[in-house]
Amino acid sequence: MSNPSEHMGGIVNAGDLPDKPAPISTEGPVAWMRDNLFSSPLNTLLSILALFLIVWTVPPALNWLIFSANWAGGADACRANTGAACWPFITARWEQFLYGFYPAPERWRVDIILIVLLVGIVLLAFERTPLRKWIALLMLVPFPIVSFILLYGGMFGLPVVETSRWGGFMLTLVIALSGIVASLPLGIVLALGRRSTMPVMRMVCTIFIEFWRGIPLVAVLFMASVMFPLFLPPDVSFDQLLRAVIGVAFFASAYMAEVVRGGLQAIPKGQYEGAMALGLPYWKMMRLIVLPQALKIVIPGIVNTFIGLFKDTTLVLIIGLLDLLGIVQSAINDPNWSIKSVPYTGYVFVALVFWVCCYAMARYSRYIEAKLHTGHKR
Repeated sequence: MSNPSEHMGGIVNAGDLPDKPAPISTEGPVAWMRDNLFSSPLNTLLSILALFLIVWTVPPALNWLIFSANWAGGADACRANTGAACWPFITARWEQFLYGFYPAPERWRVDIILIVLLVGIVLLAFERTPLRKWIALLMLVPFPIVSFILLYGGMFGLPVVETSRWGGFMLTLVIALSGIVASLPLGIVLALGRRSTMPVMRMVCTIFIEFWRGIPLVAVLFMASVMFPLFLPPDVSFDQLLRAVIGVAFFASAYMAEVVRGGLQAIPKGQYEGAMALGLPYWKMMRLIVLPQALKIVIPGIVNTFIGLFKDTTLVLIIGLLDLLGIVQSAINDPNWSIKSVPYTGYVFVALVFWVCCYAMARYSRYIEAKLHTGHKR
C-alpha cells in the first residue's frame, strides 16, 4: 500500500509522481571529460582544436621517429631512407656523446662517478632510506671533490686528463651540477644580505644581484673566458672550464637570490617576532625558523631556476667547450654522416635527453612540494 502525500492541496499516491532522471555521474572517464574538456562552449572548441592538432602532428612524428625509422644498417641504410630518423648515427657515436674526447682507457673513472651519482639520487629519492641525511651530506660535500680528483687525475697515480678533453653529457653534468650546488647557498646568502639592516651589506648584495641579472649568460661566459684572466697576475692562470663554472654559478645565484627573497618576504612578521622573543640570535633564527619555511614556499621557483641552468649549459659551446649539444653538432659535420636526416635525429636526441632530465627534476619537486605542504598552498 503506497503512502499518500500532499500535492497542490490534494491527496495523490507517490506512485503517480513522474520519475526523476538519473543523477549525473561524477566519476569515470566520461565525467572527467565533461568537467575538464567540455565544461563550456569555449572549452569544447579548444578541446576539438587540440584534438585536431594531436591527430595532425603526433602520428607523422611517431612514424618518423619510430615506425619508419632506421634502426640498423649504419650510414648506408640511412642514405637509402632519408625520410625517417637515423638512429644508427646515435648508436655509432654514443660513447663520444657521453664521454666527449675523454681517453678510452680512463673512461672507467667517468663510469664510477655516474654510477655513484645515480645511486645517490635513487637513495635520496626514497624517504625510508637509512641514513638519508648522511647520504645527502656526502653527495653535497665529498662527492664533488672526489669526482674532480677522479676526472682530472694527477693524484693517487691517476694520469692527468685536461679539461679540454672533457665533453659530451659528462661535461653537461659537471657544469650543471657545479652551478646548482654553488648557486643555492650563494643565492640564500645574497637574499639575506639584500634584506639586511646594514646599508653597506644591502647595497653590495643588491649591486651584485642586479649586475648579474642585467647581462645575458652569453656575455657572462665571454667575460669569464676572455676578461677574467686580465684581472689575474701574469703567472696565474685559471682553467677555462673553471672560469665557465664560476660565471654560470654567479649568474644563477643572482636569480636564485630573488627567488629566495620572495620566500622570505612571504613569511609573516610574527614568525620573526616570535623567534626574537625566544632570544634566538639572527643566524639561529634564520636556520631554524625562517629559512625552512621560506625555502618550502619557493620550491617551484628554485627548481625552475635549476632547470633553466641545466638547459643554459648548452651555451658553453660559444667559448669552445663541447657539451652534449656541441659534441652532437661536431658529429653532424662528419662527412661520413652527411645525410639529410642525421641533423634532425641528433637534435631530437639532445632534446629527449634534456627533456628527461628536466622532467625528472620537475616531478621530484612536485613530490617534495606535496610532502612539505602545510597550508601555504592556495
